[in-house]
Amino acid sequence: MLYKSLGLVFITLFLSQVVGAAGPAAVNLGSAGGYAILSKAGISTTGTTSIVGNIGVSPISSTAVTGFGLILDPSNTFSTTSLVTGKVYAADYAVPTPATMSAAISDMQTAYTDAAGRTNPTATELGAGNIGGLTIAPGLYKWSTGVTIPTSVTLSGGPNDVWIFQIAQTLNLANGASIILTGGAQPQNVFWQVGSSATLGTTSSFSGILLTQTNIAINTGATLNGRALAQTAVTLQADTITAPTGGSATTTVTTTTPTTTVAATTTITATTTITGTTTAPTTTVTATTTIPPVSANVWQGAGYYTIPSGSPNMLSTGMMPGIAYWVTNQAFFNGVASWIGSIVMSYTPSH
Repeated sequence: MLYKSLGLVFITLFLSQVVGAAGPAAVNLGSAGGYAILSKAGISTTGTTSIVGNIGVSPISSTAVTGFGLILDPSNTFSTTSLVTGKVYAADYAVPTPATMSAAISDMQTAYTDAAGRTNPTATELGAGNIGGLTIAPGLYKWSTGVTIPTSVTLSGGPNDVWIFQIAQTLNLANGASIILTGGAQPQNVFWQVGSSATLGTTSSFSGILLTQTNIAINTGATLNGRALAQTAVTLQADTITAPTGGSATTTVTTTTPTTTVAATTTITATTTITGTTTAPTTTVTATTTIPPVSANVWQGAGYYTIPSGSPNMLSTGMMPGIAYWVTNQAFFNGVASWIGSIVMSYTPSH
């Protein structure tokens, strides 16, 4: 970080999107992205299920998490179980868990609405609702019916490419069928928005983020490489669930600070490369540490915008807390506002 020692110091940051992504912008899961399974009505399992990642329920209580043999932590804020490599959270646990779970559920619902509301699909009614055996490129796909996958389907694309599937009714993956990712495609960049329920058949293998209006049923011996985010219940039967470890639609943003002379005898040079998530076009931003900000978190027009000091570094945005950035591109601003969630930026007009 650069500090002002003498006089007025201006830092110019050049943000350039150097790695593109095919398909639509990724869906922002917010805090719901911290869970392998998230449910409003309960999570149940029979048999020996294995889950890598946190699971949680809200507004229903921990009594709706069944078959796991939960052991309440002494803090009373979470439980553990031999079936989960992670933690189990519920709305009736001690503070701050209720508020945390409420926020995660809200973010899940927001993500569902976002995915369902995307427009200008790449294709509609692909395969008349039967996509078994197809190879599908990145894009936005929409059905007014349910979708069945009787045989394996392949999603072919790069590690930053994005797929969004808008399914008005049910989603059914047949017994033994698979969602196959090739070319470096990542499960965190595949979003299945389902207007009803989703069923993964016995010994099937599914990849992606499930966002369902009702329940998710994962039948015996199935594998999910992704997340199950349900607005009712999730039922498991000796399944393997692994949450993705990476963020969605990674884009490399290079931030270069030119040499800045602070005093006659002091020269500071800093170059930082940041990897994060962005959908903004190439944008040039000028920042200064001397602008007195006022609170605002909606687009006010061109001006200085600042993430508050003390906030975590926003690597996804290419912005660091405590520095005012001169922003002229509303699309870039909207992307930053979406990434930082509830953290409120401040705004100062040009002067």
